[in-house]
Amino acid sequence: MNETKGDRMDPVIEGYLSYLLKVGRKKPRTVIDVRCTLRRALSRLRGGVPLWHLRLEDYLHWLEEERRSGATETSLAKYLSHVRGLLEYAWRSGHSQRNVLDGFTLKHALPRIAPRSLALEEAENLVEGTAVRGPAARRDRLVVLLLYGCGLRTDELCSLNVAHINRERHELEVVRGKGDRPRSIPIPEALYTELLAYLLELGKRGPLFRTSAKGCRLRAKDVCGIVKEAAGRAGLRWDVTPRTLRHSFATHLMDRGVDLAVISSLMGHRSPQETGVYLHVLPQRTEAAVRNLPIGDLP
Repeated sequence: MNETKGDRMDPVIEGYLSYLLKVGRKKPRTVIDVRCTLRRALSRLRGGVPLWHLRLEDYLHWLEEERRSGATETSLAKYLSHVRGLLEYAWRSGHSQRNVLDGFTLKHALPRIAPRSLALEEAENLVEGTAVRGPAARRDRLVVLLLYGCGLRTDELCSLNVAHINRERHELEVVRGKGDRPRSIPIPEALYTELLAYLLELGKRGPLFRTSAKGCRLRAKDVCGIVKEAAGRAGLRWDVTPRTLRHSFATHLMDRGVDLAVISSLMGHRSPQETGVYLHVLPQRTEAAVRNLPIGDLP
């Protein structure tokens, strides 16, 4: 990570951040996010007192202050997780007598908001909008199709290599999934056929998707640009992002009755509970399921 001397904090905190990076194998961006949270906590909590010497009441006041300032439930949970990790590290390394946040969790007062996804007709229009000609047209079309057809995260798509296409099983091997959880995703047959034609032009090694100008691996901002252009051609008036396509993948599978545990596995979630947020986009499903019970047939 690039940082100046003035960016550095207490040696215990720096030791924890180094531990996350080297031992915990967290991504640099994750460590930067933790650093920002800890710097935020230091600026708002009692000045001059190490975070691992504060009381639970201090943290309760801080979280309430953040809530009143407009922090979302998700942000509050993230702040709590980051600080709790530091306190655990400080306790285990002998810098404090206890972790005052051990076992403490937020009671979410607000329901989880379902992520926005495309309607089926909008998804069809988006796919049709990728059918254009040009030197990078096939690449851009496959970027959109893999995001939607396989539910990939942006980083996962950018990290794909040609070798990650399993030609025997017609699967996509995600080696660098979130939390270092690799997984295999079946590729829809129509998409696999297009992918094979693309591979014949691309070669046998290296990144699956490259920039047109320098032949470098696509970055997240490149993927966002590709999706934005395709959405514009499809006439979609609201902001469609790569994450929108991933959410649409899950929503449309659930709409077709695919088991929640299967969707969770395909998306690389830690558990079906993480996938449960998509249940909110189908409020009629639970009602329909209950109506299917054979209560009316009882004697």
